[in-house]
Amino acid sequence: MYHYTESGLSNVWLSNGYTERVIHGEKAISISDADQLHQVIGRALARKAQLTGAELRFLRKELGLSQARLGLIVGASEQTVSLWERRGKIPIAIQRLAKFVYLAQLDGNEAVCDILKRLIELDAEASEEKLVFEDTNTGWKEAA
Repeated sequence: MYHYTESGLSNVWLSNGYTERVIHGEKAISISDADQLHQVIGRALARKAQLTGAELRFLRKELGLSQARLGLIVGASEQTVSLWERRGKIPIAIQRLAKFVYLAQLDGNEAVCDILKRLIELDAEASEEKLVFEDTNTGWKEAA
């Protein structure tokens, strides 16, 4: 059995699918199809009731998100995401959202991915603009 700590998780072991070699006196491990392995690990994490901080970090990295970007998606600061990952006290809603987003991306659910991108864009566009509405013959609408 190989303890696969390169995943960033302390509880992942491989029973096979790896090759151990000695190169220039150093032990080297080669993983067969590491991308697929990470997808299987991510799916297993998404089925868990509770995520640890390391598991949230794993999903975030597999999504290709920085702590700041994940913070934008969930409405938290980069420092808050860092605390969740280090201390493991992650609000259950954040855990559910992280698992949902991971599975949506993995399964190619473009609608969910597009909604998340739009939410990030909206947050970036948010400002203190005055919103003006008017009552018309057909009902209320945003004034031009």
